[in-house]
Amino acid sequence: MAQETEKVGSVSVSRYEEIVARLREVVESQTRGQFVIGDYALEIEPMREVGGSAPANEMFSVKGSLVRLAEDIGLSYASIKDTRWTASRWPKERQQPKVSFTVHRILAGIADENERFAAILTPPEGKSRWTADGANRRVGRQVDVPVTPQEKVSAIHTLAQDEEVAATVTGDLLRRPTVVAQVKPEDKVRVVEELTRDDHVAAEVTTGLLRRPDVAARAMADDTARHQVNHAQVERGRQAREHFEENSPLAPAVRNIDRTVEFLDLVTACHAFVAAAGRVVPSLRDRELGDNERVIVHENVARVRATLDWIETAVDTGKVDMDGELARLLQGE
Repeated sequence: MAQETEKVGSVSVSRYEEIVARLREVVESQTRGQFVIGDYALEIEPMREVGGSAPANEMFSVKGSLVRLAEDIGLSYASIKDTRWTASRWPKERQQPKVSFTVHRILAGIADENERFAAILTPPEGKSRWTADGANRRVGRQVDVPVTPQEKVSAIHTLAQDEEVAATVTGDLLRRPTVVAQVKPEDKVRVVEELTRDDHVAAEVTTGLLRRPDVAARAMADDTARHQVNHAQVERGRQAREHFEENSPLAPAVRNIDRTVEFLDLVTACHAFVAAAGRVVPSLRDRELGDNERVIVHENVARVRATLDWIETAVDTGKVDMDGELARLLQGE
């Protein structure tokens, strides 16, 4: 009773089964007909031996014959060429009338003929007959109705060959948290790197990430990243200062103030050093430093002397450049 009410499309199951039985007869007839066309095309133009390359005039002659045959029977050259090749892979005694010509054509891609002849007699496990998708799976081609995850991935890659389609699909997928959660960490890193190749995008993403305390702390633990951030801050300040000095009418007055501030900074630095030395040195009374400690103190005193000489030169002459020896000394080299 259930079968009577159930439908396939607009017909009942029983009527559908009648249609399938009739169409299988039609498919068998078509298979025989396709092989008849292919066999006659082979008779007109046999397949050339594998290996080497046929002369251009010979290849032109083969195509000319097949084009003429196609026009005389109302088919396309591509159809005749395909049918001829398929027939060449299936001798008459190996052709299976109950298997569609489409399946014959797909399985014809199996290079080893013994394997090919055995394959057409062995439908996929759990199936009573070959389907086009089953044949495509057998030879490693893309199927029309993907079932396994890998088949679905292959189908998506095929559909996403168009750059615009790929961009839309990628954007949609990245909005699905459950999808992103399954991506491997190293793949996530690669995705982020690709998406942030544009400097504007990279700047926005980085700004957003550095507002997250844990992310900022881990990023600043990297010496290179920390150096780049510090360098960027200095560079940003320099650019802002240059822009101000070049464009602001207040720049001359500020430069005068800067000179005063620099003077005060220098005096303050000297005073701080003297005050610190006056506080620390007396504490060394009755204390004998070790050899290593004395070496370290002497090295630092030498740097202090060099710095004081540098300050005097800058104050007296206005020249603030330092020679290589002084630079190495101040850097502790």
